[in-house]
Amino acid sequence: MSNETVTRQTVATPVADLFGIDAPKKVTADKFADDQNHQIPRQDEHYVFRKEFVREVLAYIQKPHNDAMLAFGHTGTGKSSGFNQLLARLNYPTEEVTCFEDMRYTDLVGQFVMRAERPGEQPQMTWVDGPLTRAARYGHALILNEWDLMEPGELAGLNDLLDGRPLMISQNGGEIIHPHPDFRLFATGNSAGSGDEMGLYQAVKTQNLAAMDRYRIIEVDYPAPEVEEGILARVAPKLHEDLRKGMVKVANEIRAVFKGENPEAQIGITMSTRVLRRWAMLTLDFKGAKNSSAYALDIALLRRADKEEREAVTRICKDVFGELWG
Repeated sequence: MSNETVTRQTVATPVADLFGIDAPKKVTADKFADDQNHQIPRQDEHYVFRKEFVREVLAYIQKPHNDAMLAFGHTGTGKSSGFNQLLARLNYPTEEVTCFEDMRYTDLVGQFVMRAERPGEQPQMTWVDGPLTRAARYGHALILNEWDLMEPGELAGLNDLLDGRPLMISQNGGEIIHPHPDFRLFATGNSAGSGDEMGLYQAVKTQNLAAMDRYRIIEVDYPAPEVEEGILARVAPKLHEDLRKGMVKVANEIRAVFKGENPEAQIGITMSTRVLRRWAMLTLDFKGAKNSSAYALDIALLRRADKEEREAVTRICKDVFGELWG
């Protein structure tokens, strides 16, 4: 049995308009005309795209050449959100899975479940597609978050599909699915397949070299300060500009210590752009507090930190803000 391939209508749209990046108007991307599919990711109007990231992901979507695409980098750098928001602007139906250590390839393919076709009917064993099968069958993008937490032997099950061969589902009577031409596979992780080289992500697995040969790789770092300052200006415009800049500086100081760039200090937490946004917005929410910035930071980040980490972050804040802090 084979899937029926449905060709979607697309609209050539300038990438400058789609992603808010500096690009000639003649440079376009194919955006799906149908914007009603419930599998299209939800757009974040405050998201800021990075030009190189957009260029490489669009090139992959246009001509995948039997590859997958991996974005790797430290936690909170925007790997998953980058893929999500780009696909959202293209109206690209997307399946998304967060992987874990005991996850199996068969979890991605599907399983039989007991369910009734109609209310009142006797439940029957029914095959239910997994996210990989749905993506291959209907031409969706599949995002595997925390991809390098899975065992390499399980991820190797993707190899045949990436090589252009059909997906064979032995559990469902040997069903054969020829991948839809719009099927794309994305992955995110804290490593590029070589394991936890820095000792920060202990559950990360070293991946199979033959499997890694099938991925295009893009490294994602934290956004530039001016980008995050622009984000805070959008989400918390009532905050004074100096305070927003100070928050971004604190975030980058925390990240530098987390990444081991300061040999005299060590910290096990970092500040993602998401947490930075939360800090800024909560500072406005609690503007009546004695020190709204410190109170907001405690809620946004520090309550999950240990005593030494809290003290380290507080020292960074005092260094950045001086007498204004506390």
